[in-house]
Amino acid sequence: MRYHLLGKTGLKVSRLAFGGSSLGSVFKDIDEPTGIRAVHAALDHGINLIDTAPFYGDTRAESVLGQALREIPRENYYLATKVGRYGSVSASYFDFSAARVAASVDESLQRLGVETVDFLQVHDIEFGRLEQIIHETIPALRQVQAAGKARFIGITGLPIKLLRQVMDQVEVDQIQSYCHYCLNDTALLDLLPYLQEKDVAIFNAAPLAMRLLTEEGPPGWHPAPPELKAKCAEAARFCRARGADLAKLALQFSVAHPTIPTTIVGTAEPERIVNYLRDIEEPLDEELLRAVQNILAPVHNLTWPAGLPENH
Repeated sequence: MRYHLLGKTGLKVSRLAFGGSSLGSVFKDIDEPTGIRAVHAALDHGINLIDTAPFYGDTRAESVLGQALREIPRENYYLATKVGRYGSVSASYFDFSAARVAASVDESLQRLGVETVDFLQVHDIEFGRLEQIIHETIPALRQVQAAGKARFIGITGLPIKLLRQVMDQVEVDQIQSYCHYCLNDTALLDLLPYLQEKDVAIFNAAPLAMRLLTEEGPPGWHPAPPELKAKCAEAARFCRARGADLAKLALQFSVAHPTIPTTIVGTAEPERIVNYLRDIEEPLDEELLRAVQNILAPVHNLTWPAGLPENH
């Protein structure tokens, strides 16, 4: 496993991080003991960053992760969770108030079985009023940090422009961008010089575009437009016909960028996380990559609206 320095935090993190969404049965129902073994497999093979949220499975992901970490020495991993988005994929609700931040952190710490998290992030800022996030939510996170319950604070979201809008007005230690540095969408690259100038820690999430870039295809709730889903399915068929796997290619592509320190991928299957780790050590098939990028070219950087209308 290779490790990269994470912005100005001084932390060295594995280039592949473990995403906890699958532990909450976000993509399909999971067997909890198997999910726990997946976490252990990730740690045993050198992954040292785990990202989760109370939103994943209406707190189930944090609870399962807490069980998995119960016997693991705290110094063996870095842990990130979030505030602001709650419920589940089918029934989301949002609360970015300072009072809810304080309560949410304590609830997460209890579920996770730890006294502090390394990263505490505002979850999906596009669903909040930016004025509140800047002047209330992030200051509340700084209070949590001052109390010793979080080491660093950050923001997450889909629209790239919003990450910059917030950072133009308030300092954060870390950002998490999802679905914007993968085979079909590289919009994060436009923000990289700005992030490097600020020396902000970067988490790149969803290298498989929330399963768009897989043989199985996306879950029914996936918000991608039909033309994007169709092109990704075409790319999967193309790879299959050549004895290749689109997900493997997508993961290799995302982790290969030299200035993106870590990429988060989620699974609740021990064998799959081991396969992911093996895949990223294999050489990237440049010819296959070019062919797949040609297939996806008509939908490159095609995304979907998310959040409040004023944040689109």
